[in-house]
Amino acid sequence: MSTWQWIGVVLVAVVAAALLTRYVVRRKDTKKVSFVMDALEDGELNFYFRKKTPLNKALNRIKGIYERRNAINEETSWSKLFRVMTHEIMNTIAPIASLSDTLLEAEEVDVKTGLETISTASKDLIRFVESYRSFTQSAQPIRKAVMVDELMERVLRLNKAKITEQGATLSYYPKAKDLLVYADEGQIMLVVNNLIKNAVQAGANAISITADLDTEDQTIIRVANNGKAIPIAKQEEIFVPFYTTKPNGTGIGLSLSRQIMIKHHGTLKLEQSDEKMTVFAMMFK
Repeated sequence: MSTWQWIGVVLVAVVAAALLTRYVVRRKDTKKVSFVMDALEDGELNFYFRKKTPLNKALNRIKGIYERRNAINEETSWSKLFRVMTHEIMNTIAPIASLSDTLLEAEEVDVKTGLETISTASKDLIRFVESYRSFTQSAQPIRKAVMVDELMERVLRLNKAKITEQGATLSYYPKAKDLLVYADEGQIMLVVNNLIKNAVQAGANAISITADLDTEDQTIIRVANNGKAIPIAKQEEIFVPFYTTKPNGTGIGLSLSRQIMIKHHGTLKLEQSDEKMTVFAMMFK
């Protein structure tokens, strides 16, 4: 074999090795990016790449951004939670303290009426604490394959008679066939039932449930109603634990519902609320 032929063989081998190396590296990088995306999606920031390649630096930087954002969001959430808890507790304790002082100091006071008032306020505070405990100790879902149509049929059977009695309608329209979710059936029914109850309390006379797939093949269940709209100023607060605008509300319905969806690796969000319609979306991944 001539010298030029040997040179040609070597060049071909070098190019082939370079292409193979590039293919292997790209494949590893693709797997790495896929792993990071899965980790971020599940909220597990348990990765760090020590080798100082441009891709690794970029992925580590993304992790840092998410950590800082999560810290800010967590601080904001706790701030809102403490504000609501403080407001609720002070609204209960202050009248008790004031009335107790009155009963101790005044001579002509209806003691029985005063004690009844204190008892009622104390029970309200106990109810609040029980609500907090039920929220913080919500059970982990026992997930299994569930057909959405069958799940919604059970929801309709459970709620339709009561909804009809109240002069409203409840309907379900699947927009895709044979939708399947991997979920705790009881917990998901709890979320849907809560959204239906909230719709009735908002004065809705038409409640519709739809189920569909989004562009990423994620199942979305939407609960829409034509009741009173949620004011824009309140829309960011409705998922804060114990925040409520209802006189006898506990303020845990929507926050607990969102927690359930998060534990299903999904979310619950308010998509729309105006004079036409209020729409909540349950998104499954």
